[in-house]
Amino acid sequence: MQEYERNILDQYNIDVISTRKTRGAVLCDTKQGLFLLKEVSVSENRIPVLCELHEHLMEQGYGNIDCIVPDKAGNTIVCPEDGGKYILKRWFQGRECDIRRMAELLDAAGNLAKLHIIMKKKLNGKVPLAEHMEEVYLRHTRELKKVRKFMRGQSPKEEFEFAFLKCFDQMYQWADAAGELLKCSDYDRLYQENEENYCMTHGEYNYHNILMQREEYRPEVEATTNFGKFKRDIQAEDLYYFLRKIMEKHGWKERLGDNILNAYSAIKPLTKEEMEYIKIRLAYPEKFWKIASSYYHSNKAWISIKSVEKLQMAILQTREKERFLEHIFEFRL
Repeated sequence: MQEYERNILDQYNIDVISTRKTRGAVLCDTKQGLFLLKEVSVSENRIPVLCELHEHLMEQGYGNIDCIVPDKAGNTIVCPEDGGKYILKRWFQGRECDIRRMAELLDAAGNLAKLHIIMKKKLNGKVPLAEHMEEVYLRHTRELKKVRKFMRGQSPKEEFEFAFLKCFDQMYQWADAAGELLKCSDYDRLYQENEENYCMTHGEYNYHNILMQREEYRPEVEATTNFGKFKRDIQAEDLYYFLRKIMEKHGWKERLGDNILNAYSAIKPLTKEEMEYIKIRLAYPEKFWKIASSYYHSNKAWISIKSVEKLQMAILQTREKERFLEHIFEFRL
């Protein structure tokens, strides 16, 4: 254990046995169980309301979460002499959800439904309200046009610019269609209902933040972690995000996507309006916009091969996504 780690951990009521590095944090094996020490990655102002959310979930019987542990003085944030700010979180022996195993993905979808049922509570602290999707889409689509204008003025053009400009009209058509669908949908009512009922989302529900039992024969969710981006929003947003990330990894396989939606609905039935919302969110070329935005805000003098590959993959998967939307949501551009 390094000296700075020891100095921080000495401020907690734990008896450390050993520590080891793990993805930007320190995993601590102690006599009191497993803990994770990491630098604060969210606004300090969010920590109290995040703790309040953790407390609510535990009161509702949802105890397997990475709740923040206070130090000996009762502080949730420790500030050592190096100027950093750290939190200690309860942790678990589980492994990340394996996206290659359908049983684990379905269990994760059911876990999200259970989580959503109890994530309806007016907290004392201020919970951020998600931005209205119409404003988000307008901003993203404006940025896409700005990127195209910039690329047209580039000379000479690289492989990335050529690929982007070649497929721009097709991708913009998807963005425009999603925007029109949103305007004609019941989104406003759904958004307002979720706000009035104090519905909250995890904000980053993906396979990295879902820990499974280590036993291969028992693919059950061990814990749900990293609630730092939670907010008030339409809860189907979490399901859309989880579904999109999985579908991108699996080439938009219809059977898998349908099974994920059914696994969630079996516990928390999806309404017609929520299904429509998920359809609209999937229709927008989110991956294409993210790649374009990353390019525009980066050093354009050198574009990595990985960025080119990501763009090409987003373009190639559009046809697969179109088939998925047609068969699962009865939507075709």
